[in-house]
Amino acid sequence: MCHSTDSRPPAAPGGGTVAEHGGLELASADGTAFSAFQATPAEPNGMNVVILPDVRGVHPYYQDLAKRFAEAGFHTVAIDYYGRTAGVGERDDEFDWEAHLPKVEPGQVAADVSAAAAHLAERNPGPVFTVGFCFGGSQSWRLSAADLDLAGVIGFYGQPKHVRDVLDKFSKPALLLIAGNDVATSKEEFDEFTAALDADGKTYEKYVYDGAPHSFFDRAFGEWQSACEDAWQRVLDFTERYGAKAEVAAGA
Repeated sequence: MCHSTDSRPPAAPGGGTVAEHGGLELASADGTAFSAFQATPAEPNGMNVVILPDVRGVHPYYQDLAKRFAEAGFHTVAIDYYGRTAGVGERDDEFDWEAHLPKVEPGQVAADVSAAAAHLAERNPGPVFTVGFCFGGSQSWRLSAADLDLAGVIGFYGQPKHVRDVLDKFSKPALLLIAGNDVATSKEEFDEFTAALDADGKTYEKYVYDGAPHSFFDRAFGEWQSACEDAWQRVLDFTERYGAKAEVAAGA
């Protein structure tokens, strides 16, 4: 897993306030009820974010992260992956994610993201981005190839091996935020991944935080504060740039 229960995400630069937040249940296209957590900005920027957590689903780190995105102006929903096998509910330290994760299929993740995006659109009809971490980072990047109306996909320390089979179908801009000392994935794997994206002329941005460990995006990691600040700024710049392009395309 990436983040422990007592980990908390760093604040966004110039963050505002959250109007409301709390858990909810959503229904996927196949009728599955799944848990989610939403946060609404007091000062909206017109954009939406669907958070794809690490393997533990919607545990406290990602609930707080949803609030941090709302503070940055985004209508936000963090989703849980395990509605089909574990039902709804919060995931604590006792949750056996190792038993449930192998049963999660990319198509199911896409369907659940679609339901979360539809929920957001009811509240704020603006561009939608996905932001994922570790397992969720891989799944977020995969959604560049999915038939979903996304303005872009963002992943922190995802794993290319979970994405290679859909690279030829990539169609949405992707932001790759990579830990330079990621024990889960080597530099060579990321280099091969981006070389393949280059060869196919795909739109992406890649940033490597030299020496940073897997899960560096944590306010407890004081030595990586500058990396956290830079990563936040790159997320904000990416969403502003491609959110504006999505709005122009929608109005064309």
